[in-house]
Amino acid sequence: MAASPTDPGTPDHRGPARYLWWVTVSQPRRVALGALLGSAWMICLTLPPYVLAHAIDDGLRPGDRSVLLTWSAVLFGIGVVNAWLAIMRHRTMTRVRLDAYFRTVRVVIDHATRLGAALPRRLSAGQVVTIGHSDVGVISQTLTVTGPGVGAVLSYVVVAALLFSVSTLLAVVVLVGVPLLAMLVGPFLSRLRVAETDYRERQGALAAILGDLAGGLRVLNGLGGKAVFAARYRDGSRRLRDEGYRVGSSMSWIQAFSLGLPALFLAAVTWLAARMAAQGSITVGELVAVYGYVAVLAVPVTFFIEAGYDIGRGLVAARRVVNFLNLEPESLNGALAEPLAERGSPEQGAAGRGLAGRGLAELGLEEEGLAEGGLAKASAGAAGRRRRSGESPGGAGAGAPPVRGPQVPSVLRGPQSGVEVAPGLLTALATRHATDGTDIVDRLGRFAPPPATWGSVRLDAMALDEVRSRILVADNEADLFAGTLRAAISGRWSPEEDALARAVEDAAARDILLGLPDGLDALLEAHGHNLSAGQRQRIRLARALLADPEILLAVDPTSAVDAHTAAHMAARLRAARQGRTTLVTSTSPLVLDQADTVYYLVDGRVTAVGRHRDLLTERPDYRRLVSPGDENGDETEKPHTPPRHAPSRHSAAEPGHEALR
Repeated sequence: MAASPTDPGTPDHRGPARYLWWVTVSQPRRVALGALLGSAWMICLTLPPYVLAHAIDDGLRPGDRSVLLTWSAVLFGIGVVNAWLAIMRHRTMTRVRLDAYFRTVRVVIDHATRLGAALPRRLSAGQVVTIGHSDVGVISQTLTVTGPGVGAVLSYVVVAALLFSVSTLLAVVVLVGVPLLAMLVGPFLSRLRVAETDYRERQGALAAILGDLAGGLRVLNGLGGKAVFAARYRDGSRRLRDEGYRVGSSMSWIQAFSLGLPALFLAAVTWLAARMAAQGSITVGELVAVYGYVAVLAVPVTFFIEAGYDIGRGLVAARRVVNFLNLEPESLNGALAEPLAERGSPEQGAAGRGLAGRGLAELGLEEEGLAEGGLAKASAGAAGRRRRSGESPGGAGAGAPPVRGPQVPSVLRGPQSGVEVAPGLLTALATRHATDGTDIVDRLGRFAPPPATWGSVRLDAMALDEVRSRILVADNEADLFAGTLRAAISGRWSPEEDALARAVEDAAARDILLGLPDGLDALLEAHGHNLSAGQRQRIRLARALLADPEILLAVDPTSAVDAHTAAHMAARLRAARQGRTTLVTSTSPLVLDQADTVYYLVDGRVTAVGRHRDLLTERPDYRRLVSPGDENGDETEKPHTPPRHAPSRHSAAEPGHEALR
């Protein structure tokens, strides 16, 4: 089951124990070597008491110097060998843990890539960070049991056998006492497992709130909402602290037992052996050996307790990773991906389309495969919803090969709304509520059901990678990744300088480059936080124009800029997309005036269709929508304020909308 350095293999995500087993057997040779070295090291720890006993009884007491020197040399040799074994054991186990760590990281990243746009609507950023940072470390630590853990069992057997040669009574005491010590810790391990689970869930939720608070601090200050978010964070922090106290309480008892119980056991056995030596039942050398054996047993006893502790925590962490891996991505064949066990389809909608997925689509990465609430709920609940609604697991294309999209320019028709995007023209949607426009764009771009129809082909019957390569949705939630401005606009392509400059000019973003000391090579922070909202909007538009998709669906591309810039952007967009199919949502007359066709929608359905100037004359309600300051239809530019985005289905704690940045 081993994989190449670049391929982590196929994880077994049927359960946390199975996942831990997969991580273990994915590196069989290294784990076997670690177990061998750990066992040899532990067994060698039991040999010095045996050698000391013979050095005392055969050399020191009779006064035989040569025998004493011989046993002393043997003791020195055992010490050298054991030191080498300890070094090699630690080195090997470090490699085992690192392999498990990076293998899990790679599996999580690969699955996050496959989820694409589905990821942000299924999990908050804080939960993903908790998995990728904390849980993978806990899982890697669990694999320690494969080395010293195996050695601890073998050394326990060896010590028991050596004690039988000294005294049957002492051997029985050790054989019974050591498992009893380990059993005493069992209740605390169960309590710790429950507390760790609650702690991890709260930690992920709190990280999401902190990300929102930091990401939208300037906006929150302006809206007066910083105190509300800060109060939520304080409350979540207090709850997390209380759970941390529970975890710490269990851990303290476990650590106290791991140190205290072996010491008490050593004292009891030593007292029994001393009485036997005083009675003449055993020799002085054997008394020293018994003390050494029991002292050595403190090491495997500690490993037994720590192994139980590590396995308990590892199961908690592995359960979170497994629940994440069980989240169902969109398929590449128009249907939902087939899971190992039936899982549900993701909840979809305008609010759920996800900023990261849109950023990946614009960068051309989605087809390459990159709210609070529990992971288990997210990965299991949708199957029941699908069965209750009578929905087929695969949609229109379930069980059938994907259909190729239209090979000639064709009309893209939206279901329910009545919108038709004509090929080669600039179409605009003017809606009373911004969410109506984003809902329609989601359906036209196959980010939400029901599916749109392109020509005579339903989008859900096409391969998803073909849809993403030919139809691009560009909105104000598309992510901007940290790096240079050039990389943020170029994505996976390596465009010529002329093409890059033309895309920047068409997006009216040239002044952004002039204002940065390094131009296109200037560093961009994550989410573009070192740019204003309007600058981020223009960079996103430049990225979409550079991609040059067959169909471009742009959600209010001028909502965060002033009227002069909006007019320039609208004119440049029309020129740049001349002869290409383009749709924009907007209520700005500067944008609508550039459109070949304007659809006026009320409650998500087409009410009127025509040119912008014709609708101004014929529809008073349309005129009030696009020019609220001029009832007579004069196109006096209104204050250009961004529309209200659809509320997130996760909660206000999940970042994903421009208003929160």
